[in-house]
Amino acid sequence: MRHSCTLPRPLGVIWLPDMVFSIKIDEDLPERLRTELAHAGYPAETVRDEGLTGAKDRRLWNVVQEEGRYFITADKEFGDVRLFPPGSHAGVLLLRTDHESSLQYVRLLRAVLTRYRLSALARCLTVSTDQGVRVRYPLATTD
Repeated sequence: MRHSCTLPRPLGVIWLPDMVFSIKIDEDLPERLRTELAHAGYPAETVRDEGLTGAKDRRLWNVVQEEGRYFITADKEFGDVRLFPPGSHAGVLLLRTDHESSLQYVRLLRAVLTRYRLSALARCLTVSTDQGVRVRYPLATTD
């Protein structure tokens, strides 16, 4: 069963950010996203900060997993649910746009931050595009 949804922005709802939520931003995204996250109350590390610039995706993914971090990227490989199924990781936010620019990536991130607390997206694959936000939740298990 596929779990996916696109939600409108809730009017008049203000969410307080999670106090402890560990985030890593991929090197393919602008530094400005860290500032946006900080303004929303989410401290974040970048791949550049940790000396992982140029690391192969598999190595980077292993580090992100060992640290238990929520991962923000524009690398569409990380959106492949066959390789990175929801529920098998701390969470992935994939920013996808037809018009790559620092400003557009900020808009895509803001689209997520105005609708969700990031902790609500833990263990999910979230994709923010020019058309909206989609969330793939982990499959429910039945015992």
